[in-house]
Amino acid sequence: MFQELIAQMAREVEKLTHELNVTLPHEIRKAVELGDLKENSEYKAALERQQFVQARLGQLTMRVTKLANIDVALIPADKVGLGSKVLVEDAQTRSRETFELVFGDAGELQDGHVTMGSPIGRALQGKGVGEEAILKLPSRIRRLQIVELYTIHDRTADDLL
Repeated sequence: MFQELIAQMAREVEKLTHELNVTLPHEIRKAVELGDLKENSEYKAALERQQFVQARLGQLTMRVTKLANIDVALIPADKVGLGSKVLVEDAQTRSRETFELVFGDAGELQDGHVTMGSPIGRALQGKGVGEEAILKLPSRIRRLQIVELYTIHDRTADDLL
């Protein structure tokens, strides 16, 4: 599964590399030909895009390196760990929430994503269905019952992106 995820990221790296080395230099060259660079919005937009692409390439490279070094066999199939999607129920309010444990450096956290090193991530790690995770917050203590668990072994690469 990590191989699928790495392959998807590699395709994005390839696309961004092409944009950085071919498309953007062409756009910058065209913008320079238009003249005065101080008030050239095309030039500024191309440079901003170039900076974004460079940053994204750096981020993807780091994530691919980290993924390549993870041994999936060491991630438990029945306990919360990296890549797990967890449905919990608050013991006090009976409200339910879904959390997905992601890398600590995940730049594009989405709703429901928590990093492995966050307080909720640390509280959930190693717990199984039916177990209770205790989350100590400054204002109170939350007790979260694990209702459903989908580990990285149950999920596809598309689920993890």
